[in-house]
Amino acid sequence: MATQHTPDTFSHEKIETNNFLMILLIILVVSVGGLVEIVPLFFQKSTTEAVAGLKPYTPLQLAGRDVYIREGCYNCHSQMVRPFRAETLRYGHYSVAGEFVYDHPFQWGSKRTGPDLHRVGGRYSDEWHRVHLINPRDVVPESNMPAYPWLATAPLKPEELAPKMKALRKVGVPYTDEEIEGAAEAVKGKTELDAVVAYLQVLGTALK
Repeated sequence: MATQHTPDTFSHEKIETNNFLMILLIILVVSVGGLVEIVPLFFQKSTTEAVAGLKPYTPLQLAGRDVYIREGCYNCHSQMVRPFRAETLRYGHYSVAGEFVYDHPFQWGSKRTGPDLHRVGGRYSDEWHRVHLINPRDVVPESNMPAYPWLATAPLKPEELAPKMKALRKVGVPYTDEEIEGAAEAVKGKTELDAVVAYLQVLGTALK
């Protein structure tokens, strides 16, 4: 008469035939592995300290960044130059973690329908950016980028900047009380187009 096989207490068979136990152990292993890889990064100066010369976004640049995110520009443009020769020849110095400590959230990405924008600051004039945003085909005939003409007539809302800057200060962006108090005046009379251009012109300029 055959006897029924009973798995040992800690055997693989016991684990693999118990769905709940299997799921629990997978979660445990993934959690421990994730913590081992992620937690040390919070204590590395290269990933937590700003590069020399990096400054928080001005109120106008911050407003432009919000418009950039709102319009989904990150869907086609990354902001992370990888340390490969082909990329550094085209875009410039590869990106380093210390350049993004004031970005919440950062705009790294990997989708490049359009070029990477991390080193676009200062490469073109303000007027070039204005024309490009209003109708990209006027400066790049083969471009498939959509036009954003409404940005030129959409005024910024000055009262929105101070609360945003206060929130960012809570997560480590070193805005002073004076900068926060003067935020509304700094963007008074400016359009969303002015803001986006200001944002683009500062990208990647901290690292020389």
